[in-house]
This record gives sequence, structure tokens and C-alpha cells, in this order.
Amino acid sequence: MKTLPPVYRAADLRQVEMRAMHVEREAHLMARAGEAAAQYALEIMAGSDRHVLVLAGPGNNGGDAFEVATHLKRGFYKVDVVHPADPTKLRGDALAAWEKWRAADGRVLSAIPPDTRYDLIVDGLFGIGLSKPIDGVYARLIAQANAMGKAILALDIPSGLHSDTGTATGPAIRATHTITFIAHKPGLLTLDGPDHCGALRLATLGLDARDLHAPEGELLDATLLASLPLRRTHNFHKGNAGAVAIIGGTSGMVGATMLAARAALKLGAGKVYMGLLTEHAPCVDEAQPELMLRKPDAALAEESLTAIVAGPGMGTDSAAQRILSATLRSEKPLLLDADALNLVAAYGVLQSAIATRRAPTLITPHPAEAARLLEKQTAQIQADRIAAALALARKFSAYVLLKGNGSICASPEGRWWINCSGNPGMASAGMGDVLSGMVGGLLAQGAEPVHALLAAVHLHGAAADAAVAEGKGPIGLTAGELLDPARALLNRALT
Repeated sequence: MKTLPPVYRAADLRQVEMRAMHVEREAHLMARAGEAAAQYALEIMAGSDRHVLVLAGPGNNGGDAFEVATHLKRGFYKVDVVHPADPTKLRGDALAAWEKWRAADGRVLSAIPPDTRYDLIVDGLFGIGLSKPIDGVYARLIAQANAMGKAILALDIPSGLHSDTGTATGPAIRATHTITFIAHKPGLLTLDGPDHCGALRLATLGLDARDLHAPEGELLDATLLASLPLRRTHNFHKGNAGAVAIIGGTSGMVGATMLAARAALKLGAGKVYMGLLTEHAPCVDEAQPELMLRKPDAALAEESLTAIVAGPGMGTDSAAQRILSATLRSEKPLLLDADALNLVAAYGVLQSAIATRRAPTLITPHPAEAARLLEKQTAQIQADRIAAALALARKFSAYVLLKGNGSICASPEGRWWINCSGNPGMASAGMGDVLSGMVGGLLAQGAEPVHALLAAVHLHGAAADAAVAEGKGPIGLTAGELLDPARALLNRALT
């Protein structure tokens, strides 16, 4: 699997910054940050009247803001800087940045001038060190900036957004653009982050963060698809592409199992068995007659199986519990989703069976399912999604996908990944079933479990983005409409 872009929580990013200090002074990095942000500001304001409002906070983020203001003023832009505190109380390089601004004949205002038109607002109030909700004068500045209806460029992270979790627990800037420095922060990529940061640009400031401090987290991208071990020789037959069983489909829920099975087939699984719990199972999937329909026990007994998916449309009655217990005894890679996870949350014996499996296990809960599995409230899961995904991975010795805006994947070894593909159109029925089938299809063909999970998660979102680009959403996008674009994207990546 190829190296992916690193993502750092605040404590690890401090390690990167400290080690960078051995190479060069922080002032140089702050100057580079200001220059990079000023260049981005110029791009945003192309063709405007060149009037900028800069909001500078009391710490290093404020220092970045003064650097930006100085660069823009030297470029003959009209710049107003609002800094409600006493600038002489700034420390270190932030103080030096203010002195640069003063030397450039810049003035500092204590409030936003009334009835003034601006082309751009630069948010440099608070950065990654923020640990509590913003109040007082800074909260009022955030409210004013958001209400002005102008483009807002946030420096490093929108003020009020938690760098590690993406939570906006109090007033927070809603930026149209964000330039983040050195490396990505998870708070920009998950939960409230994408709604607050707008268009996101990374400025590394000439540093290779990975060389300075090994990351725990990474950002998923399309290189995952190109590195899947799926390329086919001319001398190839369907048995080389593996076989997957999709176990579920209780009465009234067969559609969930069909969606998962169709997804596995479209992503290349050689044989796909649907193990249906309903007593009134159809003889054939008329839309996809290549799928083979069985009773669950018969599907699990197929000797050619190389992967299993359990849960889509499974239900939670005694029959479902029995077949899930049998499934957990399999020595094939196994993905658990939907009702399988609800059963696991309800029965300790099933939890123990997962934790002691010798074959790889993957689980794909949404936040409410994750809360049940960890015996917490959903709000607690969402308050720190990375921590929740890691806790699940440890508890079940499993590879985990915690679904949601900026889905989090985690491994039992403590590594984590964030996915940014996808769009709001995916908030519709059956999307999780399609994802389960996609992972199952890749597992069946021999992809390593963590690679199969990460690649499928990214591909799932990318297929939704492709569908929306074709005018099929976001409103009204259906899960089944992801199958063909997912197949096309995968084949294109492997060409």
C-alpha cells in the first residue's frame, strides 16, 4: 500500500514543530505561513477592489495574521487589522510579526469599522491550541465576520473549530477557504470541519512532516485504488477472483442484501452467494441473475469462499443470532455491518467470539451503532471520532470504519485514516449495504483486509462524487447508482 498524506493531532504536530526548530527558527516558519496565505488571498480576491479585513488573535495565529496583513499591504492592498487585545502583550515571533506590521505603517483597530465594505476577511483569531469555546469580544467578532457574507480565509484552522475532533462547540468561523500549515489536521476533515473550512489548501512551508515525526493518521486518496492487487492476466478465470457470501436478507429486508451482493459482483468478485434468512426468498435476482441465492447455512458451506459479509438486512431475531454465531466461527475474512453489529452489541458471547477470531474481522458501524458497541452515547462517539474508532479496533481486534462526515478507519495497532471523498447525497438508504459489498468484493479477490477497507471507503465516496457530477444528486441519489461509477473508477485506476 502506498504512502498516504499524513494527518496529525495537535500533540503530534507540536512534535513536528519542535523538531523543525532544530533546523530553523519559528519566525521563518511564521513568515512562510504569512507569505503562503497572502498568495492564496490574492487568488481568492482576483478582480476585486482589494480591501481586506484581518482578524488577529492573541497568540501565534494572530502572528500569522499580522504576517499576512504586512504582505498584502506591501502589495498595495488596503488592509484593516482588528486586534482587540494589547499587541505589546504578544510573545515571541507573534510580537515580531506585529512589529513588522507597525513598521509597514499598519494600524491596529479594536473593532470592525461600521459600514465598511471588504472583499476578503482573513481569520487569524485562534489556531490549533484552542481547547474551550470562544466567548466575549472574540465571539462577537466571529458572529460579525460570519454575518458579513464575504469570502473568509481561515489561517491553519477556522477559529472555534477543535483541531483534533472537528467539533464546533461554540462560536466558530464558517470559512469559504482555509489554508492549513505543515500538515493536515483531523478537525478540518471530519464532523463539523468540512462545513467550516470550505476549500482547503495545504502549505507545507518547505517541511516534510513525516520525516520529522511519524504520523499515526493518514488521509485516504485515489492511490489506494491503483495499488490494489487486482490486475488480471490473460490466463484468468473466475475462480481466481474469489467468492464472497453475503449473509442477511430477513423478511422485508432482502433489498439490503441484494445491494451488497451486486456491489461485490460489480467490483470483480468471481462468485457471489446471497445467504437469505427470509422464508420467501426469490429464486433469482432478476436485475443481476449472476448472483447465486442460497439459505445462509448453504452459502457459508461453499468451499470456494474467500470472504464473508454479514449483516445487511439480517434482522436481530433468534435465527439471525444463530447464523451470526456460525458465521463468526468461519476462518475467512469477515465484515460485519448493520444488524450484525446490533446483535454483537446485545450479546457478550458474540463480542468474545469476534475478539478471539483468528481470521481478520472488519466492522463498519455508524455513530449510533458504535455507541452501542462501546456502551456510550452517540454524542460521546461524535465528540472524538478518532478515539472512538481506535477504542472499537482495540476492543474487537478488528479493522474499523466509523461512518460519517469524514469517515474514520482504524486498526488494532493504533493507526487511523480519514476519508474525504463523498457528499451529502450519500445520506440515503442502502449506502452502507453497498459499501459492505464493495469491501467484500475486494476481500474476495485477495486484497489485504486493511487495504480492502480503505480502498473501498474512498471508492465509495468517489463514486458518489462522480454520480453527482453527472447530475444524479446530491438530492435523490440512490445507493444503486453508485455501482457503475465505482466499477468505472476502479478499472480506470488499475489501467
